[in-house]
Amino acid sequence: MPGLLRGVARTAVVAGTATAVSNRVSRRQQGRWAAQQESQAPPTQPAPSAEPTAAPAAPDMTSKIEQLKQLGELKEQGVLTQTEFEEQKRRLLDM
Repeated sequence: MPGLLRGVARTAVVAGTATAVSNRVSRRQQGRWAAQQESQAPPTQPAPSAEPTAAPAAPDMTSKIEQLKQLGELKEQGVLTQTEFEEQKRRLLDM
């Protein structure tokens, strides 16, 4: 019986060591692949803000009218919600 127990213990040690080595190799390989993908990826640009900001308005009314038209077009296209449109319009007219 001691010979059998020794064989089972040896098998467990070998299997445990093989598992640990295999896991380490896998992690190292995944790290290399991730680094390689990062170096090949194009540079990322910052995401545009969800709320478009109105450009500083000139004091004349024609500039404000043009900006209101642009806001209306954005709302019609679905880029702006009704709430966002009203907020931008309020900001524009308060200037």
